[in-house]
Amino acid sequence: MCISSSVGKKCTNARKDVIVIQCALNYFWRGSPYRSVPINGSCDNYTQDCIVDYQQRVQGMKAPDGKISPTGETIKSLFERIPSTLDLYSLRGIMVSADWETVERYFKHLVTTMATRSINTPLRRVHFLAQLGHESGSFKYNEEIASGAAYEDRSDLGNTEKGDGERFKGRGLIQLTGRANYKNYGASIGQDLTVDGNWAKVATDPTLAVDAAGWFWETKGLNAWADTDDINKITKRVNGGYNGLEDRKAYLKRAKWFLVYP
Repeated sequence: MCISSSVGKKCTNARKDVIVIQCALNYFWRGSPYRSVPINGSCDNYTQDCIVDYQQRVQGMKAPDGKISPTGETIKSLFERIPSTLDLYSLRGIMVSADWETVERYFKHLVTTMATRSINTPLRRVHFLAQLGHESGSFKYNEEIASGAAYEDRSDLGNTEKGDGERFKGRGLIQLTGRANYKNYGASIGQDLTVDGNWAKVATDPTLAVDAAGWFWETKGLNAWADTDDINKITKRVNGGYNGLEDRKAYLKRAKWFLVYP
């Protein structure tokens, strides 16, 4: 399932797991007489009360224990009842380290990019979101932390001019790297990203930060690997190796759970 440990009264209550449950519970606490469940990663009294109420009101449990285990009946019940569409709550639950403002910033651009880049089936969506989640640290990073100097004189990336390494360092939610990739992506959208500092837009413009990732995904043929549910092949294409594979798998589990994919 999508949580690694129990959530609720006298439970482990790992922050990421609590956020998943809080996001899921919000589907059942909208409008009077229920107020939203704060998504703060803390299993406070109100969150515990909401778990008990869900067990009573939705599951019909006569003696609710206020606990949600990774393989228990309550987590299964939530999975069966949450919507299968991507929305702000499901995206927040997948990107467990993001804050609400950041999720709102990228949400509409994700919807648009997935539609225009043929990321249009359940498997394609969950794999795309899983890779974005890991690569960007739940949308925390849209630009490579390193200076990019290591890419200087990398002809395989098209870095042929002095300073290209830093100019065309990794940017976007799946990092676009190298003059050649900036040039080719820019040409595909009718913008020259190799002049006048335009390369920075891939990080600063949320539309480009998401769409550049979608362009990479589409041009590298990753939809085909997503269709086979092969996270190893996708990770090798994105990363060049298998760095962070377990974290990518954790994002994939959450994405499959929130988007109700078996």
